[in-house]
Amino acid sequence: MPAPAPLETWLRGPVPGVPPLLQPVAHALLQARDELGAALHDFPPARLNERPAGVASVGFHLQHLAGVLDRLLTYARQESLTEAQFAAFHAEVPPLAVADDTVEKLLKEFSNQVDSALLQLQNTNEARLTEVRGVGRAQVPSTLIGVLVHAAEHTTRHLGQLLVTAQWVRDAGAGLAPAPAAYGATSPAGRARTGPATALPPPVPAPPPAGSRARAETRGPVAPRRPGQR
Repeated sequence: MPAPAPLETWLRGPVPGVPPLLQPVAHALLQARDELGAALHDFPPARLNERPAGVASVGFHLQHLAGVLDRLLTYARQESLTEAQFAAFHAEVPPLAVADDTVEKLLKEFSNQVDSALLQLQNTNEARLTEVRGVGRAQVPSTLIGVLVHAAEHTTRHLGQLLVTAQWVRDAGAGLAPAPAAYGATSPAGRARTGPATALPPPVPAPPPAGSRARAETRGPVAPRRPGQR
């Protein structure tokens, strides 16, 4: 009898030391780290820059995940970005320079950022969560909890895009026709809970949202997208 699938992080209980109101942020980051490592196990580095149908590459997402998390944590601490952070920001522009150990290095970088985030969450006073925090050079106002929640939301959004692209690239490299139904629930725990994956509907054309300097500084360069993709 096969072993039961492990529970997703949000069902494993509270993360030690993290305030109750910030548990969902910690759970989301830990879940992202688990799924990222599983999805990119033995991923061929030579395919990091591939962009099927013009979507952002796996390499871009990997760099972007760590970079944005680092920048948002900095804004949450009311600090300015360093020259090193600006250099990392500009380095997110594809294509990525690839070596045999690039995937492992980028996974380690993201894992380290998650560890830093958990430590910062543990040292965050819940009483200060509604305090104003400025974002970007323009110091667009948000709140401490707003910045931290966005760090989790942004991470999970790019993780989802990366998982689909990585599977598509793997299938194409193996000479397989990508099956849309394969890109539903991605984790064993998610599939066990939600049931069989369903095919994804085609994207609905929509104009891109208005950008801003603050958005660019937190999220990094905008990857080229196919028409209608948000």
